[in-house]
Amino acid sequence: MTATASQPAAPAAVEPSRWQRVAGPAVTIGGLALATLALHVRDPHESGSWGYCPSAALGIYCPGCGGLRAVNDLTDGQVGAAASSNLLFVVLLPLLVFLLGRWAFERWTGRVRQPNTRRMQVFLISLGVAAVVFTVLRNLAVGAWLAP
Repeated sequence: MTATASQPAAPAAVEPSRWQRVAGPAVTIGGLALATLALHVRDPHESGSWGYCPSAALGIYCPGCGGLRAVNDLTDGQVGAAASSNLLFVVLLPLLVFLLGRWAFERWTGRVRQPNTRRMQVFLISLGVAAVVFTVLRNLAVGAWLAP
């Protein structure tokens, strides 16, 4: 065998089917839909119906406190009551729905998006700061209206 012998061509990569591409978004959206249905059927406004939040039991409202009640209120079309339970969740929900929809659409069409690392860092830091400020405010007398 000589050094100039040609190597066999590498097999072409097999493109995933549409179902393989959308499986992640479909399972995620389906799971969220089932959780939303469960929260609609079993009312989290009833004490202990979904267990007890450890931080709320200690008298501290975390950024997620009231989130289950907010989802239940939204399934009944009560946006004001949902905002009263967890304003941060209600404000972020349209963004979450948009991001899920975009993820599903891009997987459906086969588009591959390279994430913008800088934009993602800014978004995550901003979200973290908002969550901390929200948590601190809802636990102070001045922000008691933010408590669930």
